Amino acid sequence: MSSIDGTLNGTPFHATLNPDGQGGHWLKVDEQLRTTAKVNPGDLINLEIAPVSVEPEPIVPDDFTQALKAAPPKALETWRAITAIARRDWIQWITTGKKAETRIKRIDVAIDKLSKGSRRPCCFDRSGMYDKSLSCPIAEDE
Repeated sequence: MSSIDGTLNGTPFHATLNPDGQGGHWLKVDEQLRTTAKVNPGDLINLEIAPVSVEPEPIVPDDFTQALKAAPPKALETWRAITAIARRDWIQWITTGKKAETRIKRIDVAIDKLSKGSRRPCCFDRSGMYDKSLSCPIAEDE
């Protein structure tokens, strides 16, 4: 994932490009940005993007926030010491489980690992860990 600042038809925005698992990235244009920029699917657009200078803080889900508050002090100490990108990786790993039980288990594992000083969830391919079903759109030849 790469966070960017950009403009879409002159409308400024901040976003995170998502990896497609195939070495590329894609930009999700949400309805609010699409409406503000006055663009529709299929329109030709003017898009300018650049990497952000400071990675934004991820939004921490309430259940994980509560678990961090109840965790041993070392877990919160490790959480605060890691980068915003590392915190985003933890959150993505926790929230991408398909079942509620998986999410609960991952929160427990995260607290245990953070309590032991682990700075990353584990050994995964960050380029495609977020959702294997997503891929960059492929333009049709005209």
